[in-house]
Amino acid sequence: MLLHFQPGRHRRHRLHAHHQRARAGDPGSLENGPEAVLGRHAIRAAPDAAPVAVLRPSRHRWRRRRALHRIRLARAGRPAQGAAVSAAERMVECEMLVLGAGPGGYSAAFRAADLGMKTVLVERYPTLGGVCLNVGCIPSKALLHVAAVMDEAAALAAHGVSFGAPRVDLEALRGWKTKVVARLTGGLAGMAKARKVTVIQGVGRFIDPNRLAVETAGAGRKVVRFGEAIIAAGSQAMKLPFLPEDSRIVDSTGALDLPFVPKRMLVIGGGIIGLEMATVYSALGARIEVVEMTAGLMPGTDRDLVQVWQKANARRFDAVMTETRALRVEPDAEGVRVWFEGKAAPAEPRTYDLVLVSAGRVPNGRAIGAEAAGVRVDDRGFIPVDGQMRTNVAHIFAIGDIAGQPMLAHKAVHEAHVAAEAAAGRKSFFDGRVIPAVAYTDPEIAWVGPTEAQCREQGVAYGKGQFPWAASGRAIANGRDEGFTRLLFEEKSGRLIGAGIVGTHAGDLIGELALAIEMGCDATDIGRTIHPHPTLCESVGLAAELFEGVCTDLPPARRR
Repeated sequence: MLLHFQPGRHRRHRLHAHHQRARAGDPGSLENGPEAVLGRHAIRAAPDAAPVAVLRPSRHRWRRRRALHRIRLARAGRPAQGAAVSAAERMVECEMLVLGAGPGGYSAAFRAADLGMKTVLVERYPTLGGVCLNVGCIPSKALLHVAAVMDEAAALAAHGVSFGAPRVDLEALRGWKTKVVARLTGGLAGMAKARKVTVIQGVGRFIDPNRLAVETAGAGRKVVRFGEAIIAAGSQAMKLPFLPEDSRIVDSTGALDLPFVPKRMLVIGGGIIGLEMATVYSALGARIEVVEMTAGLMPGTDRDLVQVWQKANARRFDAVMTETRALRVEPDAEGVRVWFEGKAAPAEPRTYDLVLVSAGRVPNGRAIGAEAAGVRVDDRGFIPVDGQMRTNVAHIFAIGDIAGQPMLAHKAVHEAHVAAEAAAGRKSFFDGRVIPAVAYTDPEIAWVGPTEAQCREQGVAYGKGQFPWAASGRAIANGRDEGFTRLLFEEKSGRLIGAGIVGTHAGDLIGELALAIEMGCDATDIGRTIHPHPTLCESVGLAAELFEGVCTDLPPARRR
């Protein structure tokens, strides 16, 4: 039997029309300008750009690009007044410099090298991967996995399976986390070597538009002269000025070191990072309190998603103080004393064994000497960029946290590919409207596109389909039926514009909905996609069926 496969109709028609126009030599007109699709990227040309059907630059264009590199390098060889390089300093020359080796930085360096550019990658850590891999996303997920297994083991008592109380060996747990990080950083080092990317460990600052000085740990000062540059210098944890220096007051990096398991722990800041670490320490035995200045935890997330998480985690917290802030902090022999002010502030100070400060992150735009290169940095430390990630200096690009919100590793990776390709002369552009976000708490919360609250605030006419996990066979069998899957559809076109999921493994489910938005799917496209049974991803198709009024897994909607 021959199966006839029909992809999402809107995307198919759009691409078909584009290819027909390309063959006819007519650029046509699409919603966001001429569009072509290459591999994983939807790439939109700028409004004033010439239409292209093939994105690979011509041989002549590539030669011109290489000639421009040589001209810039030659100009860089004439130091600016007052910025002479001493004979003792080592000079390194390259076509592409990448500053910062986080997910965005190493992706940019590897892509540039794949495109034939001689590339230098500067990183302050001894290993590649930046904050995300060394002291952020990856080690935190290793610890969250351990916490989830401990919680699941305890929950099995309700199903007739009991274990003894867990015995935690902190040294062994740290070793597991370190082993996970080492495996991934070692893989990156191997890929850099295979691509002949030169890696320099040290702290880099721009000297002028074509040179970067690197203070290395043991090899003195090096100067990198470059033709093109991509700034991927990331961000750092925000420091609160009233906090004293004390080993019992830590940021997220310090918390990942697992110095000890406190009896009482305060988390200052109710955002995703702080609540993820609260999940870990709670599983290890700590009692948690959270203080947050805004009206709710995880600001920016739909309240009903957060409420499901908060109800499931009520047992973890002795107090959640919203619309409240820490006013004063004083360490003493008994612990760390904290005074509060605000709506939920206790009358007396409280004492904690450990205080985690998770008040957000600030970009490193002011820490790299960008102004010396002529690169504009805004008041918050971000570097403004255009659709190709290009700064106001034409041959310098910026990506990742330093280029603006949201501060997410997967966003940085896609920006990295765009910047490297644009630097190599390709017509590559970044469209950041469909960037999924995940809180790796328990249960997880994931969303993509505008939230329901944002749709209401912006006056977007929308409809929704929301499937409760209490009706999911797999969720019930797992003993985790809290949560739901919600899809938002634009009223006029019927296309999916946003989605939110709360429940176990929500982060593993949201990718399908990001793809559906990219492909211009409507409820029929999603609902008629056959999802395997029994799975959690069924809830995606069932939510679409609910929107269409054809779902048979719930009682019929009441007739009006």
